[in-house]
This record gives sequence, C-alpha cells and structure tokens, in this order.
Amino acid sequence: MSRSHTDVSEEVTDAACPLVEVIDHVAGKWSISILVAAARGPIRFTELERAVEGISRRMLTLNLRRLERDGLLTRTVHPTVPPKVEYSLTPMARELYAYLTGLVEWAERHRGAIAQARTSYDATAAATKADRHPRFST
Repeated sequence: MSRSHTDVSEEVTDAACPLVEVIDHVAGKWSISILVAAARGPIRFTELERAVEGISRRMLTLNLRRLERDGLLTRTVHPTVPPKVEYSLTPMARELYAYLTGLVEWAERHRGAIAQARTSYDATAAATKADRHPRFST
C-alpha cells in the first residue's frame, strides 16, 4: 500500500482528537452510570456511591470532577454543617441522557442476537483453530 493511502491529514486528526476525548469521557466505565443516576434529579455523593455499583470513592470523585469540568454536571454546595453537596445534570447532559437511553434500549432489544452471534463466532473460531493446529484440539 502506498504511503499516500495511509496518511491522515493534520486537519482530520486535529478535529478527531477532541471528539475521541469527549466520547472517552462520556462512554467511560463509570460515566454512563453516574449520568443515569443523576438524571433522576439532584443527587448527593453518598447516594451516587450506592447507585453506581462497584465504584470506589476515589474513582467516583475523579469521574464527578471530570464530568463537571466537561460541563455535564453541576456541583452545588449548600451552606449547612456539615456541607451538603448535590450533583445535577446540565441541559447538555440531559440531551446526552436521551441518547444514552436510546442506546440502552437498543442493547436490550438486541441482547439475544448479540449473544447468539458471539456463540456462533466462538464456535467457528474454535473449529478453525483446531483445523490449523491439530495438536491443540481436544
């Protein structure tokens, strides 16, 4: 293949980098769960901690800060003793939430077909591997 077919122009690369970064932040392991939990209304840190199964306090803190920095969450500190802190979705995050629920619905509708495709693929891949490497077959 010639070099001209493998080069990516700087213009495309520069435009793609922010897009990839945003997608990485939004689609991160914990981000979706945090956004879904916060979509129900203002939510406190401990409520988020309970709602997002398996997340550590440190990871929750880091993700909350990143989502706030990206403009997807607002953090409100109420002047009480001890201070009460709540997180809410921004209008931009509410729009994103609509797309996330569509993605979740799609995944639920196609879960069976995806599982079936994986089973079929794995069986074919195992048979192909056994044909290529007879000593590894059972």
